[in-house]
Amino acid sequence: MSRSLAVTLQYLLPKQALTALMGSLARRRAGALTTAAIRAFVQRYRVNMDEAADPDIASYASFNDFFTRPLRPGARPLAVADLVCPVDGAISQIGPIEGDQIFQAKGHHYTTTALVGGDATLAAEFQDGSFATIYLSPRDYHRIHMPCAGRLTRMIHVPGELFSVNPDTARGVPGLFARNERVVCVFDTAHGPFVLVLVGATIVGSMATVWHGVVNPPRPGRLREWTYADKPVQLAQGEEMGRFLLGSTVVMLWPQRLRFNPRWQAEIAVRLGEGMADYEAD
Repeated sequence: MSRSLAVTLQYLLPKQALTALMGSLARRRAGALTTAAIRAFVQRYRVNMDEAADPDIASYASFNDFFTRPLRPGARPLAVADLVCPVDGAISQIGPIEGDQIFQAKGHHYTTTALVGGDATLAAEFQDGSFATIYLSPRDYHRIHMPCAGRLTRMIHVPGELFSVNPDTARGVPGLFARNERVVCVFDTAHGPFVLVLVGATIVGSMATVWHGVVNPPRPGRLREWTYADKPVQLAQGEEMGRFLLGSTVVMLWPQRLRFNPRWQAEIAVRLGEGMADYEAD
């Protein structure tokens, strides 16, 4: 099947129903059948179980338990950098925000306002700032960690589509990351505001954060928001902040221009904890 046809077919698929079905299956505890499915997944995607805190495939009661497995201690040491990579994955795009425009792929941009769910005041804080978009494939570790220390101020669940977020779809679906369902997490840091967006995708049964638990489902079809002024949530650099079920994408926004790791380029594989960027000197 051609790449363009695969993208076109996504417009026709019942993505919400398919995602709900797969989420239900992933939660089931089916004994030997679950173990067989996990074993097949590990072989198909070449998952490195030696990095898992528990490498025994048979110990996972459900596919969700396997997919959100923790890493063994010391598997991802933190680099000395202002900002460290928050996930295992591959770079989709990184660079400057041009006005309010975020680069998605050749011929495609989307706005900061659209990404954060329509809040123009929040989006304005990132005018001419920096962004980074990282894609998590099915084989990757799917917990998300903090690139820097921060205090949570808001969380916004934005309803949307559930297109795949793989590189081919990013090249073929306009405004993909501002179109899919997403969870927008807003933090205060020592260098100003920071936004980390968890973007949903086809078959991603849910997204969760450490302070809230599972955010979706439910999917009420309307924007939901939580504020944390009176419930302080402080997270350290490298600390877990959330997780995906199956592959997806994170998008990060900063209000200033950053000096990104010179190795970082589109489609390069990256790992949790490696140096991502430093702030420009004042």
